[in-house]
Amino acid sequence: MADQLAELRTAEGGIAITRVFDAPRELVWKEWTEPGRFADWFGGSEVEVPLASVSLDLVPGGAWTATTLAWGPERADTRWEGEYVEIKEPERLAFTIRALPGADRPDLVTIVLNERGDGSTEMLFRQQGWRTAMQYERTRANWSTEFDHMATRLAR
Repeated sequence: MADQLAELRTAEGGIAITRVFDAPRELVWKEWTEPGRFADWFGGSEVEVPLASVSLDLVPGGAWTATTLAWGPERADTRWEGEYVEIKEPERLAFTIRALPGADRPDLVTIVLNERGDGSTEMLFRQQGWRTAMQYERTRANWSTEFDHMATRLAR
């Protein structure tokens, strides 16, 4: 059970999250690289990501975009964009990420997927860049919620 919980820690200039998913590495990879799957978990359960807003050009230098539509009284629509830096299917993915409007400089996200021999996958997630410590704490909480949503999807 402890393996199923996210291990979170703040990293200097960013965040690092280690998460174990009860699914094969290839399925976890697809959650990051297939538009329909990505749209379903990105933003978590309190956010809608219209599939038409998701574009994933999965080649080094290729662009990705998605728009999150948050519910509630402070509805905030955010356009996310970035560029793929490294793609090594199905074990490593690196891309830039920034929210528009607002972010001048993108952060770098790196995901490493390790098979665990029992059918599960350990995901090592790191985001580094230019945000303040408070912004990274909020970012870590957001990703954790999104990864919870991904874990629910993968358990189906």
